[in-house]
Amino acid sequence: MGLIHIELFATLDLVGQSPGGPDEDPVGFPFGGWQAPLLDEVAGAQVGAAYEGTDALLLGRRTYDIFAAYWPHQEGGQDSEIAALFNSVPKYVASRGRPDLSWAGSTRLGPDLADAVREIRDRHEQVKVVGSLNLVQTLLREKLFDRLDLWVHPIVLGVGKKVFDGGEVPTNLTLLEPPAAGPRGTVYLRYGLADGTPGTGDMSAPEPRCRARGLKPPRLRPAGLPSGVGSGQE
Repeated sequence: MGLIHIELFATLDLVGQSPGGPDEDPVGFPFGGWQAPLLDEVAGAQVGAAYEGTDALLLGRRTYDIFAAYWPHQEGGQDSEIAALFNSVPKYVASRGRPDLSWAGSTRLGPDLADAVREIRDRHEQVKVVGSLNLVQTLLREKLFDRLDLWVHPIVLGVGKKVFDGGEVPTNLTLLEPPAAGPRGTVYLRYGLADGTPGTGDMSAPEPRCRARGLKPPRLRPAGLPSGVGSGQE
């Protein structure tokens, strides 16, 4: 069984809409292209490394249309390496409509999206989901992902579609490598899906409260004993 990686760019308030340009998803959103002023060589290298080994793309309809209009014309240019990769691997499109699938290697998924994604995972080793926020909500809800790569940028927009925008369910994640910050303040986080659901605790209890503050928890006096007896004060 292969791995499904979600690759997302987000603001500090986790808006993931239209990072690359004003025409990506403009309806009701005035900040299209918010990522461009924050790009740097560190993030570029991280993105390139994240795509290594990709043998399939899983995309929502809007992201697919943007990619299909752009990447077939980029081989030989500045982004030639990624263009060659994207143009050569199979592309799977989640869409309720009938998209133009003229980009070589493109296939529209059937109506049972969860089953279709499971079949893709069985067929490939490294499946990358890029952008595609509506599709991501389904993957989060079904826990149909194995890795979440998140580039968090140091801006707050206050409006826009968010990475976690109604599809999420209680889920544990594990940090797979230390966070890495670029010179313009973008932080790269790589998480893996973990077993179980989030636990709870009581921060008002002495030991958790002290541990959170970096203090040594006090020894508790057994109930019914007077002060100074059984409390380490003998």
